[in-house]
Amino acid sequence: MNRRIVSFHYTLRDPEGRVLDSSAGDPPVAYLEGAGQIIDGLDEQLRTVAVGVKTRVQVPAARAYGERDPEQVQRVKRTLLPVEGELQIGETFRTGEDRQAPVVTVVGIEGDEVLLDGNHPLAGVELTFDVEIVGAREATAEELSHGHAHGGAGGGGGSCGEGCGCH
Repeated sequence: MNRRIVSFHYTLRDPEGRVLDSSAGDPPVAYLEGAGQIIDGLDEQLRTVAVGVKTRVQVPAARAYGERDPEQVQRVKRTLLPVEGELQIGETFRTGEDRQAPVVTVVGIEGDEVLLDGNHPLAGVELTFDVEIVGAREATAEELSHGHAHGGAGGGGGSCGEGCGCH
């Protein structure tokens, strides 16, 4: 089966039915199947869904952001953190200046030590997506080599826009 560029609208809910995110009011999300641009469990379940179909997709935690890893929670001296000013429980920050540096969440403050959680905030959570597929087409050779969509799922592929970073 050829890989597709798929565009869709979604509403993401947690197990209690609370809305966590939605594309409502925004352009649809466009992605290249199998390129790691959306969570694996959602990508896998949308592979055979046709344009115009509305569906509910449940993604177990292991196929979404993974299970919680207790080893990702660590106690660190406050003076070692790359953050200025007062820290608050629930605050998130990157552990370095690089865009790829891990993001951690402050889960506790005890004197001069801070308890940091490196798990994704949705780790351990089963996710429910209400999805409407609004476009799908075969990926072009250029898109396959670059690993992402050019021009969305409705058009003929186009080329990368400025800031794409794939050239």
